[in-house]
Amino acid sequence: MAWDDDDDSTTYNVVLNHEEQYSIWPADRENPAGWRDEGTSGTKQECLDHIDQVWTDMRPLSLRKQMDAAAEPTGSD
Repeated sequence: MAWDDDDDSTTYNVVLNHEEQYSIWPADRENPAGWRDEGTSGTKQECLDHIDQVWTDMRPLSLRKQMDAAAEPTGSD
């Protein structure tokens, strides 16, 4: 039998890694190493919709910090 998203009754959690990248994970399973609960749970589609709303900057945290540091004025004007 093929897996059908319409029949998926699994509850998912939205999870984050250290780079503030989002994913979903079945709520009844232990999070993979390096991932923590973000605080949202629901159906797969509810979780994906939430991620679409909150994950507006797809760059990893380390890259955002590096780019912000490079954009700071050096004060040598």
